[in-house]
Amino acid sequence: MKFGKEFAAQMVPEWQEAYMDYAFLKTLLKEFHLFKQKNRPPPPAARSTSLGRSLSLYRAFSGLTATSSTNNKHLSDIENHVIQVNSVRTEGGDELSETMFLMSGDDGGEYELVYFRRLDEEFNKVVKFYKLKVDEVMKEAVVLNKQMEALIAFRIKVDNPKGWANTVEETSKLASDVEASTAALYATTPSLAIRASRRIHMDAIDEENMIHQSVKSSSSGDDDEINNGMEMKPVNNNNNNPEIQEYNMNDQTRSSSATTRPAPLEILQRVRFNTTQETPRSTIKGFLKLPNQTDLKFSKENFKKAEEQLKKAFVEFYQKLRLLKSYSFLNTMAFSKIMKKYDKISSRTASKSYMKMVDNSYLGSSEEVSKVMERVERTFIKHFSNANRSKGMNILRPQKRKESHRITFSAGFLVGCTVSLILGLILIIRARNILEADHDEGRVLYMDTMFPLYSLFGFIVLHMAMYGANIFFWRKYRVNYAFIFGFKEGTELGYREVLLISFSISVLALAGVLANLDMEMDPVTKDYKALTELVPLGLVMLAVVILLCPLKIVHRSSRKFLLVCLFHCLLAPLYKVTLPDFFLADQLTSQVQAFRSLQFYVCYYGWGDYKRRASNCKSSDVFNTFSFIIAAIPYSWRLLQCLRRLYDEKDAMQGYNGLKYFSTIVAVSTRTAYTLNKGIGWKIVAWIASVVAAVTSTYWDIVIDWGFFQRNSKNKWLRDKLLISNKSVYYGAIVLNVLLRLAWMQTVMNITIFSLHRQTMVALVASLEIIRRGVWNFFRLENEHLNNVGKYRAFKSVPLPFNYDEDGDKDE
Repeated sequence: MKFGKEFAAQMVPEWQEAYMDYAFLKTLLKEFHLFKQKNRPPPPAARSTSLGRSLSLYRAFSGLTATSSTNNKHLSDIENHVIQVNSVRTEGGDELSETMFLMSGDDGGEYELVYFRRLDEEFNKVVKFYKLKVDEVMKEAVVLNKQMEALIAFRIKVDNPKGWANTVEETSKLASDVEASTAALYATTPSLAIRASRRIHMDAIDEENMIHQSVKSSSSGDDDEINNGMEMKPVNNNNNNPEIQEYNMNDQTRSSSATTRPAPLEILQRVRFNTTQETPRSTIKGFLKLPNQTDLKFSKENFKKAEEQLKKAFVEFYQKLRLLKSYSFLNTMAFSKIMKKYDKISSRTASKSYMKMVDNSYLGSSEEVSKVMERVERTFIKHFSNANRSKGMNILRPQKRKESHRITFSAGFLVGCTVSLILGLILIIRARNILEADHDEGRVLYMDTMFPLYSLFGFIVLHMAMYGANIFFWRKYRVNYAFIFGFKEGTELGYREVLLISFSISVLALAGVLANLDMEMDPVTKDYKALTELVPLGLVMLAVVILLCPLKIVHRSSRKFLLVCLFHCLLAPLYKVTLPDFFLADQLTSQVQAFRSLQFYVCYYGWGDYKRRASNCKSSDVFNTFSFIIAAIPYSWRLLQCLRRLYDEKDAMQGYNGLKYFSTIVAVSTRTAYTLNKGIGWKIVAWIASVVAAVTSTYWDIVIDWGFFQRNSKNKWLRDKLLISNKSVYYGAIVLNVLLRLAWMQTVMNITIFSLHRQTMVALVASLEIIRRGVWNFFRLENEHLNNVGKYRAFKSVPLPFNYDEDGDKDE
């Protein structure tokens, strides 16, 4: 793979504009290369070889020809005079790099001047962004350091709630535990890492001193604060290894003195729990303006909760450090590659001096990120993985999911099985003349009973297939969907896995359809075969069991993620709304007919005589009443989510979005009423409500969710930034969205195609809505991704467990 493609593939998608523009610099060099080719002088006439004699290989080795020492000296002189790199300080205090090209009088010099000017702009842009991000992570390191101090003190208090002054044995026990955990940590740490750690000075939280200080203060009854200027001493292990020493994350201390800042238990007096309204209990308290419990309660439950929060914060912080390190390495490599290209095209040797400047710059010489990474690793391994290095590093650096040929083969095999079953189904229908007039009664009975049961699986398979297609195109156009959804690294499903699951369901469902296609019944009892009639219910139960299975099978992490989001949708106003939550709720609004199929399952198998395929569901007032409720449930979840976001964010747009979903609830309810009751009055009301809902929803899809129709956009009727170069794709998506939005109005207009059964028309319209949702998904996440790119937002904010009393800090 060429470096340009590899460079683009390894970029952090949200930071792509902050990377060196390698492609543009390469274009400038191509223009310079074309100029040189056009203006290349003709080769000199070939000299006659009869009179002259070329230098032989033997003479070259014998020393009779000129040596390379003078050439090397000459080349060195040329290199020193090609460019001169200077540092310029701006009025704002920023230090910029400025390259002076000393060969501007040569042919094509103006091309080289433009190249070096743009090269300087790119380098200064990269260094400025890198400095900004390093400053951010160093400030965050200070915050995490204080959080660790509180967690360690909290742990000691939880382990010994009565204090440490009771017995000397308890004190010695904890001290030995600290020593043992440290010894285990460094026993699993490579020797190179231990030697490297000696070159890095870091403050540490001396837990051993913390314990003894607590003993003294408890035994003497002295309430004075423990002195913060204690010396850091090595942990005395049995092997007397002088290299082993307790370390923790430091803020910005870089002095060479071996001092430590202990974290006394008195630190807990200045710490409170962070309270966020992310649970039903805290939400209700916040809404009723009841005070949440912020005082520290020293229980193991609270400690585990704080430890888990801080563990997530460390993992996220480590990912930031990894991305920053990759950013520095990739850009340094890009500058090296582009300068080598310049040397090759221009026949000069300017890369050495320029890369010397790059290596000495903040981008190439700063080791802050590497040092902090080492500190995070040591802290995480000791405190969050029980001194098990391999376990800790697997959490900090999870392995990416490898593409398996077995999954590809299985998915393709199931696709073939699906096609074969569909063809077999068609042939059986034709062979038995099931569509002929002689079978009208059986056909109508099948469409009214069995078809709604199996259509549920068709809706699920189609939606999953659209989602698999979404993943394929998100990956193709580098939309960071895993970050947007908040998937744990290494657990996100690829399009092959999604298609494998969807076509597995389709094979099972089609096999059930073939089993139920036998219209013959017992002439005496008038019953169908009970076993085949229970096949749809069995498939639904199987799907539910797999979804809820706690065993580590069938992508457990993805199933758990789905269930958590679904639970948040069920209790929409009580949980803080995140993007995965409302994205899933949006998907469910396109599955209204699937919800109605589930309603029919309950009625058919609960109150109907499924052996005779007899059901009075459609004539039941209770069933019809629930038809209104079921149709409105998904839109009600989105309405409640909008209200919750309006309450949290105080954003008026969420209120308008809630009104949109309210209008959709009215439209769906009136259409359901018209379908059940008919009548001109219901038809007029359903028409008005449907038109209002269709217009508002279409406007919101195109303008708000997709970000199109921006004023003064360089792409007419679209937005400035587009991932797909072919603009007709976007125009086609807009037209398709409008047409498919109007498709479900056929329930009001009573449109029939080729005299299809009503259930067939309902399934067709529901399928079109699912396809519309699949198209909407791609452009919705594209817009979200571009917003993240514009704000360089590549990380999720993780709530921290503790909140320091700032007034107490100021007093000190």
